[in-house]
Amino acid sequence: MRWTLQSKPEKEQVQKLQNELQVDEIIATLLVQRGITTYDQAKTFFRPTLDNLHNPYLMKDMDKAVSRIEKAIENGENILVFGDYDVDGTTAVSLVSSYLKSYYPNIATYIPNRYDEGYGISYKGIDYADDNGISLIIALDCGIKSIDHVAYANAKNIDFIICDHHRPGDELPNAIAVLDPKRDDCSYPYYELCGCGVGFKLIQALAENRNQSIFDLIPYLDLVATAIAADIVPITGENRVLAKFGLEVINSNPRPGIKALIQNVKKKVLTITDVVFIIAPRINAAGRIKHGNEAVALLTEFDLEQAEIFASEIEQHNADRKDLDKQITVEALAQIENNNEKENFTTVLYQENWHKGVIGIVASRLTETYYRPTIVFTKSGDKLAASARSVKDFDVYNALEACSEHLEQFGGHMYAAGMTLKEENYQKFKDAFEKEVQKTIHPDLLIPEISVDLEINFSDINPKLIRLLSQFEPFGPQNMTPVFMTKNVKDTGYAKPLGKDNEHLKLFVKQSRSIGTEGFGAIGFGLGTKLDAVKNQKPFDVVYCIDENEFNGNVTIQLRLKDLKN
Repeated sequence: MRWTLQSKPEKEQVQKLQNELQVDEIIATLLVQRGITTYDQAKTFFRPTLDNLHNPYLMKDMDKAVSRIEKAIENGENILVFGDYDVDGTTAVSLVSSYLKSYYPNIATYIPNRYDEGYGISYKGIDYADDNGISLIIALDCGIKSIDHVAYANAKNIDFIICDHHRPGDELPNAIAVLDPKRDDCSYPYYELCGCGVGFKLIQALAENRNQSIFDLIPYLDLVATAIAADIVPITGENRVLAKFGLEVINSNPRPGIKALIQNVKKKVLTITDVVFIIAPRINAAGRIKHGNEAVALLTEFDLEQAEIFASEIEQHNADRKDLDKQITVEALAQIENNNEKENFTTVLYQENWHKGVIGIVASRLTETYYRPTIVFTKSGDKLAASARSVKDFDVYNALEACSEHLEQFGGHMYAAGMTLKEENYQKFKDAFEKEVQKTIHPDLLIPEISVDLEINFSDINPKLIRLLSQFEPFGPQNMTPVFMTKNVKDTGYAKPLGKDNEHLKLFVKQSRSIGTEGFGAIGFGLGTKLDAVKNQKPFDVVYCIDENEFNGNVTIQLRLKDLKN
């Protein structure tokens, strides 16, 4: 594990912000590191409001999208809201369909079947629209590369509005409107929306057109926050505003479907991390194990009793998903061993009977063991389908682009992508991908990194610092929980292993240079093997996040260790 200490910003810049905000140097430094350098930026960061959201009409084609939807409503046309089967897609479909249904009845939804249709817009979905007299399809979280599909729909007199956030190809589909902040010709001020976020901008524009205010849309923000968390997009700018207010809805008055998913959770207040690990996997499990329609049914259900029935079915899918992902991960690790590929620059694996719904999770698990770009293939119809995951700072999408001659299709982001290829091209692709990554990846990127914001002393940690740090939430990419380093600390003799396999470590740590500071309880999840490094008063350095631990009504400061070194 390598520790990378972020470079300190210019002293004058930090001091200026310190004086303007009347905060200490640590807080000012953390803010400048996050690109916040003025009083006004800090005010927006600490006190975000819904007024900080951009005008949706700044997005290219938004006027065309709204006018086509309004025309459809005026003419009594049937509208199909179409989206991908993952969390971003199913929340986006739930969001847009439930908003439109609040004032117009002729709305249907469609989630493609992961197994016989695959990712994105499908011919089967277009045929479904044609068979059901649907003349407008709103595609969410997909469609930016669906040139042939949109042409096929146009030939059937079916119009498309595409709301996507993936990178476009050289050509855009011939749709009525293509909403995507990543379009080269789109000057929308915020680039990092998720698919559900683009869907939210669409309903924001529709609402403006109907003289509704942003406050009328607050009940929909639980869906947007769930998508932002699950899609691992940056928690900056507009995403941060949407996530913050969406979390408030989740914690105060969530829709019945989300309420049913979280009512057995013991925590009083859910964070973005809880959404990632509690809500998102359950919504995803529907599309992975059965069908994404089940997630949409849950998220658009307004009767709590019925929502609880849907939630218990999804809970079962999630349990099945966990069993499958454990089993396939074991088989995948054995394959790496048997193929003598432990020293490769990449992991590329294939087994025809691996469950297509969990190969993305398995790819993520494998990157935890062998820290390198990873692709897991399975059989899907007459082709192979795969999920790719990357490591920090390596663009897997660009690597796939370099090997695209062997692929049928691919799409995705810097850190996650999907693809299909013909079985006879599997080995050629595998060799090309290994060669491409070997050529382009910096060796350091193959060692897991802990990015450290600041080195501090234990004497710097106090209730005021913790209070201000809590206002940095919600945390996520580009606004991660601050990580601190403190040197030359000792355990007071309290160190002991925890967990059924002694995999965790519990300590009480002091720093001799922080005189007058009692020290802090610390817990290191997964650091049980480091027990010997802290025994017998041996000094060591730690990297950690600062938590508050509540037990029996008492709140104490606790350090959550990420690593330690002698």
